[in-house]
Amino acid sequence: MDTLSPISVTQDLSDTSLPADIRQLLEVVARLPEEYRAVLNPVLEQVVAKTKRRQNTMKLLQEAFSQLRMDMKYLIFDLEATIQERDAFRLN
Repeated sequence: MDTLSPISVTQDLSDTSLPADIRQLLEVVARLPEEYRAVLNPVLEQVVAKTKRRQNTMKLLQEAFSQLRMDMKYLIFDLEATIQERDAFRLN
């Protein structure tokens, strides 16, 4: 796996979607001597990638739940309308 380039680290540091503790870790690693950065960057790159993937998954789940809630509201509305129509038909 490639190590983080200085440009990538800078981009990740300015990425406000990352949690503060990971941004802080990126800053600390960026200040380390090159020999230590070379060891830590591949692992740190995986942490950042997995964090972003987890955030995307959470966003998709939240959107799916929002859609499910909306669908349930429509179904309940439709059910209530159907019950009212049935009751009105029975009265006639």
